[in-house]
Amino acid sequence: MRSVSNTWAVVLAGGDGIRLREITTTAVGEVIPKQFCSLQRETCLLEDAIKRAAAVSMPQHICSVVAEGHRRWWSSALKSLPAQNIFVQPNDRGTAHGILLALLQIERRAPNSVVVFLPADHYLTDETMMARSLRTAANLAADNQGLVYLLGAEPDHPDQELGYIVPSEQRRDAAASVVRFAEKPTPERAREMIRKGALWNTFILAGSVRSLLNLFEGRFAATIGDMRRALDPAQNALFGPVALELLYADLESHDFSRDVLERHEQMLQVLRVPSCGWTDLGTPRRVEETVRGLARARSPATAIQSATGGHYLDLGSNQRRMTLARV
Repeated sequence: MRSVSNTWAVVLAGGDGIRLREITTTAVGEVIPKQFCSLQRETCLLEDAIKRAAAVSMPQHICSVVAEGHRRWWSSALKSLPAQNIFVQPNDRGTAHGILLALLQIERRAPNSVVVFLPADHYLTDETMMARSLRTAANLAADNQGLVYLLGAEPDHPDQELGYIVPSEQRRDAAASVVRFAEKPTPERAREMIRKGALWNTFILAGSVRSLLNLFEGRFAATIGDMRRALDPAQNALFGPVALELLYADLESHDFSRDVLERHEQMLQVLRVPSCGWTDLGTPRRVEETVRGLARARSPATAIQSATGGHYLDLGSNQRRMTLARV
């Protein structure tokens, strides 16, 4: 990879995982956000994503966006990261503000860098293929600093729970312009889009600090100024957590895909990720499908050991417990 020394990676892990509460609730009633649960591994999903980020960034440039209310979970999962690389949000105000907070923090330290953003709730069967795509996206972002590159996974079936990216043309080994986004289409519409080359939106993206901040200009200009002041000790006597807490108290929640990306298609390119067993674990159905796939791929003894050997809540075994409890 040409630009690893100038590439930062940010794992997004600040959400509450509301849609998965059905299977992230422990036997004693505690709800654990999905990124701090495991999927038949010794590590939680957040730790898996941190390891994935190492494909494009040096250890000292790997960061994570988390929520203050989740500290008891992420303090252990992120013990490998430098403290200054953990960007703590006082409250969850949507992915747009989480990404903006990370960008402004990195801008202060490395304004000319490339940043790769990765969600913490993904599962893959082929990490090598994804690592190759991450490096390609980072290289493209370094060479074309006015553009932002999205990774689109090659679909193997029409999934109406996922978002889709429609590219301008079907390219296997090169990026293409983004025509539009489609969220959760009907199965018939999804099949038609896939035939025309649509890709699953992985929500993984890469761009220079400047190009990514340009996405926020205009609608979020005032928030950018307020957040910069909150992070700058020279401008704000309440520098640090208190200043951010006051700022976040007045922020509305904004989704990065809907409220930022979908307004700037002309600045976006999409890179096809060949089939790698990618899914995001955003709904109980996709967790169930992934667990079934793991069961088919492993021997019964291995599956049982993997599901019970770690110290994290396992999504697969907990889903089975919840299902039996309803019978």
